[in-house]
Amino acid sequence: MISKVLVANRGEIAVRIIRACREMNIETVAIYSTADKDSLHVKLADEAVCIGKPLPRDSYLNIESIITAAVLTGADAIHPGFGFLSENAKFARICRECNIKFIGPTPEMIELMGDKARARQMMIEADVPVVPGSEGTIDTAQDARVLAKCIGYPVILKAVAGGGGRGMRIVWNESEIEMAFNTARNEALSAFGDGSMYLEKYIVEPRHIEFQILGDAYGNVVHLGERDCSLQRRHQKVIEEAPSPCISPALRKKMGEAAIRAAKAVKYENAGTIEFILDKDRNFFFIEMNTRIQVEHPVTEMITGIDLIREQIRIASGERLQFTNKDIQIKGHAIECRINAENPKLNFRPCAGKIVELHLPGGRGVRVDTAIYPGYSVPPTYDSMLAKIIAYGDTREEALSIMRRALAEAVIEGIDTNIDFQYDLIHTDAFNEGYFDTSFIEKNLDSILGEE
Repeated sequence: MISKVLVANRGEIAVRIIRACREMNIETVAIYSTADKDSLHVKLADEAVCIGKPLPRDSYLNIESIITAAVLTGADAIHPGFGFLSENAKFARICRECNIKFIGPTPEMIELMGDKARARQMMIEADVPVVPGSEGTIDTAQDARVLAKCIGYPVILKAVAGGGGRGMRIVWNESEIEMAFNTARNEALSAFGDGSMYLEKYIVEPRHIEFQILGDAYGNVVHLGERDCSLQRRHQKVIEEAPSPCISPALRKKMGEAAIRAAKAVKYENAGTIEFILDKDRNFFFIEMNTRIQVEHPVTEMITGIDLIREQIRIASGERLQFTNKDIQIKGHAIECRINAENPKLNFRPCAGKIVELHLPGGRGVRVDTAIYPGYSVPPTYDSMLAKIIAYGDTREEALSIMRRALAEAVIEGIDTNIDFQYDLIHTDAFNEGYFDTSFIEKNLDSILGEE
């Protein structure tokens, strides 16, 4: 069993990992930048090491400093959380070379699934439905133009190494293809150091459905049901829920089986997510695999009772999965709202500053994952997410009622937040009815903000 974990992250996910380790009697090491010296994860860990200046490249992306901290503190494992180095194959490989367990998949798996074009081909071979598109990468705007003409507009250009909506452009007609290709490629090259692109048919008004999977080193794979992540803004998730209000039991079974085939095709180990899009006719297509724990993992934990961080650590320790899909019972409904330091009325402008007053909701059916506290100063350097409020009920209607109550209780003063925006969003008719797609927020933003 792993005895000491260095948490190569910050914020609420670092706190989440530290808490899981403490419950498992595993010592923890926090790393932090100079901007995070007063952060909660630093206070909660058994040890803490400053690894650099505020900019991520000088701290949370500094592989040498992180490995040095692990060696000096005697950590025998590293948990990368999400973001930063969580899907960096080089980092995972260096951990292995230094005899430090990387709590996640192997570097080979990360490389394979990080190459979206290769992943797509493997899914085709595994009989997992994929969106019509390029068989490999496309090298020029002319190549994109020819393929787009064959499969029909609209199409979407995606960076092979992409994520978070970067290196991605929707193209509605031929006149847009050249500019879109060049812009997406340059953005991908700047963000990921890789300008390779591929192209797919763009599914209009889709639902974004992802299946949580776990795999061990012995070939056992399970899925823990789906999460509906369709409420997005600029390809960034805003609200997630499990199970999806638009998935029938028969479709869930079919998609779950496809997710397991996808994971087994790459001999996947640890926690991961198979991402699908669902069209208006309820046809589903694989889009990518995320080789890490997801921000929205709590909704899956709430409806299954399975602690995903614990399972990650157990799998990394060489243990077999202790359950099969027949053992997993999905019960109730969970909704997660991401609370960000931003001003929705000013184009969601990020806000840094000191939290002068704080009241987080509680009570039956409420979970809050956060690293903030009264007096905490939110730095301008990192992602704006402050907290995740999760509501659980026996039914979707009950979970929604609990979430409304929880958001109404939440108070964060001193900085701008999106709490009111989330409150208004879950009161829309579309959300109440479960009838929305990935374009809903963009199309209805003015009415949600009350500016019509």
